[in-house]
Amino acid sequence: DVIHGYRTIFPVPLGEAASWDLVSMERTAAIAAAESKASGVHWTFAPMVDIARDPRWGRVIEGAGEDTFLGSKIAFARVRGFQGTDYSANNRILATAKHWVGYGAAEAGRDYNTTNLSERSLREIYFPPFKSAIDAGVDSFMTSFN
Repeated sequence: DVIHGYRTIFPVPLGEAASWDLVSMERTAAIAAAESKASGVHWTFAPMVDIARDPRWGRVIEGAGEDTFLGSKIAFARVRGFQGTDYSANNRILATAKHWVGYGAAEAGRDYNTTNLSERSLREIYFPPFKSAIDAGVDSFMTSFN
């Protein structure tokens, strides 16, 4: 995973999200992509675009937090940063939008735990960041493993 940098380490995704600086987030993903591609890495299992609202969940730090609007904007920026418009370029890598879907809603903050989500919650809270990743051109998804 190239989650918050490769050789150059940037703030964790939750910390970057607190800045609301989408240009910076796209740029840090682009730098990480260039550094990892130079080392022979062609694919990252990032960004994590799960909406997470329970701070007990151990993977909260890897995502953009609890806000669907912000999470969707960040999903777009980070995918575009990793991939650009052509991830075969010598400074870009394939991004993965993860974890489809609802992984951040694990009950009691326990990793791999069950979720209880209505269709409305899925459509209004959990799907939008993945749609933004698609709009940015992401070509890889990781499934949820609740």
